[in-house]
Amino acid sequence: MKDILHEIIENKRLEVERHKKAVNLRTLLTMSCEQLERHTISMRSSLASSASGIIAEFKRKSPSKGWLFPDADVADIVPAYEKAGASACSVLTDTDYFGGSLNDLQRARKLVNIPLLRKDFIIDEYQLYQARVMGADAVLLIAATLTPEECSYLAETAHSLDLEVLLEIHNESELHYLNSHIDMLGVNNRNLGTFHTDVENSFSLIEKMKDYVSSSGLSPLMISESGISDTEIVMKLRRSGFQGFLIGETFMKTGEPGKSLANFIGGLV
Repeated sequence: MKDILHEIIENKRLEVERHKKAVNLRTLLTMSCEQLERHTISMRSSLASSASGIIAEFKRKSPSKGWLFPDADVADIVPAYEKAGASACSVLTDTDYFGGSLNDLQRARKLVNIPLLRKDFIIDEYQLYQARVMGADAVLLIAATLTPEECSYLAETAHSLDLEVLLEIHNESELHYLNSHIDMLGVNNRNLGTFHTDVENSFSLIEKMKDYVSSSGLSPLMISESGISDTEIVMKLRRSGFQGFLIGETFMKTGEPGKSLANFIGGLV
């Protein structure tokens, strides 16, 4: 079976090198003093204080489903998410596989006052500086794409830039990636090798996550990601211990993501 994640990471390494050659880190920082002075917004705090905990995702396509909303415009959708009650917004910045861009993130930052997560395959500290400059408040680190040492270094670097960190795992064996610089611990219900989705993955891991977190003395906020399509599932996930719920395709495929989110939140009790 084709491993989509391996293909994406190989492509991402080439992409990052192209970005570095086009704009080296020193130039990036020199051009971005004003953006670096912006106070970031805590995604963890926003989720913890929210009644819904919904992280609404701006996502034009996926490797498994193809195009969801090819003409989706940040200016139409992200403010609509905020108005509908999203606790945070996830912005896909991968171009080749998800149809996103850093420009989407930059534009979103100018339009809303909710926390923004840069959703991408972060493998290099350069991408953290990009995220901060373009307006992110938090970044995603995926255990399956990093070594524990790389994860720790990138998470620490993110914190030095006032970026919060969402660590994504898919199975129990990745729990040891958790470190003191992780603010949120997410379970991806989508297998990144095959892109098959099963929300039961969150339910099967939550007790193991609680036990591991308790023994480690850490306290990340728990998030369930992907494959969430109805309010009943969100309520069950919340009762089991999750406080954040990353949802993208469910809203984006309707053609009216903001309205769909408003209806979804209205169905939560």
